[in-house]
Amino acid sequence: MKITDIKVWPTRVAENRSWIFIEVNTDEGITGFGEATNSGGGGVIMVARMVELVRESVEGADFAEGLIGQNANEIERIWQNLYRRFTTLGPRGLVTSVISGIDMALWDIKGKALGVPVYELLGGKVRDSIQLYTHVARQDDPVTAAQHARELVDMGHTALKTDPFYEMQPRHRRYMDGRISAAGAQHGVDVMTAIREEVGPSIDLMIDAHGNFNVPTAIDLCNRMKDIKLNWFEEPVQPESINALRQVKNGTDVPLCVGERLYTRYDFADILSEGLANYVMPDICWTGGISEMRKIATLAETYYVPISPHDALGTLNVVGGAHVMMATPNFYRLETGPPSAERYNKVLKEPIEFVGDQFTLPDKPGLGVEMDTDYMAAHPDPHWAQAGGGR
Repeated sequence: MKITDIKVWPTRVAENRSWIFIEVNTDEGITGFGEATNSGGGGVIMVARMVELVRESVEGADFAEGLIGQNANEIERIWQNLYRRFTTLGPRGLVTSVISGIDMALWDIKGKALGVPVYELLGGKVRDSIQLYTHVARQDDPVTAAQHARELVDMGHTALKTDPFYEMQPRHRRYMDGRISAAGAQHGVDVMTAIREEVGPSIDLMIDAHGNFNVPTAIDLCNRMKDIKLNWFEEPVQPESINALRQVKNGTDVPLCVGERLYTRYDFADILSEGLANYVMPDICWTGGISEMRKIATLAETYYVPISPHDALGTLNVVGGAHVMMATPNFYRLETGPPSAERYNKVLKEPIEFVGDQFTLPDKPGLGVEMDTDYMAAHPDPHWAQAGGGR
């Protein structure tokens, strides 16, 4: 079964949000879809252009064999070829996002060709549904944050995450000095205290710090949250320095979670071997797709560390992650940005559904969902459209 075409679908789903889907066609008439959404900084356009680059061979260039004509069944061979192709560029981030979308589409094709869901190809189910966690908004005020948390619990959610450090939001993920004011730190404590008091002790609570802090600030904030009984404190420092993470781990008893900005199993290996994370959260659209998510989960299992895939992206992010987690023993929960599936369903012909904090995957072949290309064609990313993107 040969690859005959690859298309990119940068799709605008909200005023300031685009997702990018990758369509892979074959000579047997089977089509697969994957997702490679990359948020911020024009990442969607960069990924789309790079997908077009790897589609066909680049004449006169070394290691530049295109994907057209390759065997769609050889998922691992294609993964390795793409990863090694960009060794000097650096096969992380942009490269692994492209690989992720293509890899996911190839697994979708293989499942459809064999007439089984992707999770059956990964060893079969170890659970019947996927447990989710979602996000508390309105962090500017402890009272409104607690009210939103109550609304989510009333919807059936039993695990909630938020970034309570509202002062940092204007420079979210744009680390400079890594500090927060005393008032900003206290506001974070007040938000989490209000949420805990509102929802009670049985609801899992997590903090996402988005890597905004330096080491002493991160340690201080973790320790301020001890009485909240957090399930985890996520990305306390930027991901580049394992030494910084080690210092934070040694300075607090609060559980830590890292991984959304780590790429491939190689980035997780030392963190796991040194015991620097209580949870790992790779993103299936960034770290290398279904193939790599499965390997990271197995690696984490050898250290008895739960995996909880990151999802702040689109429909196939949550669907693809769910397929891997259906066959993964050491699974905690799957992140979902919105508390319901409404936004995800914009790009689907048939909707998926979240019932409280549970997501039951369709049992259809492949990823089990059908993309609505009419919607995607009618809602292109405006920057992509202006640049004459697409063929």
